[in-house]
Amino acid sequence: MIWAKRKNKIATFFAMLVIFIIASCGAENEVAQLQDTDPLPILPTATQTISLPTASPTPQTLSTPATFGPNKENFPADFNPLTAQQLEDPSLLQTPAMLVSISHFPTTARPQAGLSFAPWVFEFYITEGATRFLSIFYGEYPKPEIPATGDCKIREEIFSQTSNILGNRIWLDENKNGRQEPFEPGVGGVCVNLYDSTGKRIQQTSTDSNGYYGFNVDAGKYVIEFDLPDWLEFTSQNVGDENADSDADQLTGRVEAEGSTSLLYLDAGLIPSETIHPPDDESTEMPTAQVGPIRSGRMLYADLGRFFRSSCLVYAFASPEVLELIPQCVFVPHDEASGGAMMSLERMMKIAEDNKRLTPSNFDYSGNLFSEEAPAGGVPAEQINVRVALLNQSGWTYDALSESWLRFVDDAKVETAGQLHPAVDRLTGRQLQFDNVIVVFAEHDVITPTNMDINLDLGDGNYAYLFRDGKKYDIRWSLKARDYEQKTGRPRPIYFVDASGNQVPLKPGNTWIFVATPYSLVTDEGDGVWQMKYIPPEGAK
Repeated sequence: MIWAKRKNKIATFFAMLVIFIIASCGAENEVAQLQDTDPLPILPTATQTISLPTASPTPQTLSTPATFGPNKENFPADFNPLTAQQLEDPSLLQTPAMLVSISHFPTTARPQAGLSFAPWVFEFYITEGATRFLSIFYGEYPKPEIPATGDCKIREEIFSQTSNILGNRIWLDENKNGRQEPFEPGVGGVCVNLYDSTGKRIQQTSTDSNGYYGFNVDAGKYVIEFDLPDWLEFTSQNVGDENADSDADQLTGRVEAEGSTSLLYLDAGLIPSETIHPPDDESTEMPTAQVGPIRSGRMLYADLGRFFRSSCLVYAFASPEVLELIPQCVFVPHDEASGGAMMSLERMMKIAEDNKRLTPSNFDYSGNLFSEEAPAGGVPAEQINVRVALLNQSGWTYDALSESWLRFVDDAKVETAGQLHPAVDRLTGRQLQFDNVIVVFAEHDVITPTNMDINLDLGDGNYAYLFRDGKKYDIRWSLKARDYEQKTGRPRPIYFVDASGNQVPLKPGNTWIFVATPYSLVTDEGDGVWQMKYIPPEGAK
């Protein structure tokens, strides 16, 4: 079927291309061997060579790395101050944040619904070996999705860089403007071929669940070819600067590349065909439009609620000593058996609008500095292993293609302790991908063996580690009042500085914050591997 589709595509532009065969018998010094990994389709011999263009394309301009923040006026009007990224609907910046208490235990709570849509997620210890998440939803609402996919199997293997990389992302250009925006989804399972300077196909891969692909190459000239299903077409080519355009030729689906350095901007934007519809798949159902599972409130929410001013905290009730201290906006049923109660997205949006109407509109969630360029210094970090307990282990792997961190979790079973698998969002089926992973150290006060107060109080600060762009940075977190707080008397979210008090820039994108005790250990295991071992406070279960 794949070969039949390819013949149809070749026929469309046959007048422009001459297909010829290069015999491979006895060939020496090949750039690389074809990666014949099941289940990627291996095309017939006649298609393993292509004719190459005679003229080199005119290179486009790369945009200069941008810096945003820390104050509200330092962000474009349509950018989220918690991510420094453009929003699809900037009017949602006028709606205060929704803080949702999401369960991680029992494992029936997994996979959680909505985590990938949260600009910030706080993970913290709740005793008895378990952690919980407080997800900060602001600037967009979660939404269910049946992702568009290609003809190949979605790549699940982590890409390992061994030389220069050619690649990046294939995305669905929903607004058909030829530009890749942060709110547009990737397309998984697209077949991608790599040809050498003679026109011979030498590697083949597919995109992962977030749309990323890549090839390791030696210095030389190459052609990358994106092989699409009949119902998808390429969007307009070369619109704007190189960083966020579509590079694929709209007729051939190809792009030329020079492998003397890594090129991580070889993208392809896709749009649905106007004449061919995708095949019906009755076995695929749209995920239920819900967020959760939602569990009980914790004392930490009092601190987090204070610096997310006017926000609405959603949780499944709480013990009496906690309930009297934390904000009370919306309760949900305490459904322990299924991991927690689910809230419909329709109800979530209604609650957010009601809260907007009833609370002050003078909130400000800026305060952090963002830079597309990684700060100087830092040490290599390719893997972060997090051990809270034997049956609560997780990890983050740096993905050189997306230049972000992919999340992995265990199954909380003795027989498979420490074995991790991709953590996905129930609403999309895509692996969780965060741009910043931060470990903050804060004092924990044990109230009862199963209840703690974690101190992220206004005016406080302590040590922290920032992981971004494949590096680890020693930093500090701070809630000390700056000019804005002193002049207005209104707090803003936690921010991050270096030893001299200068702000440390986060990478634009989503941020995952793990709150650890001051005596938890972060150790260098070598080769870019870091181990975070959580040590609970004395007296906690």
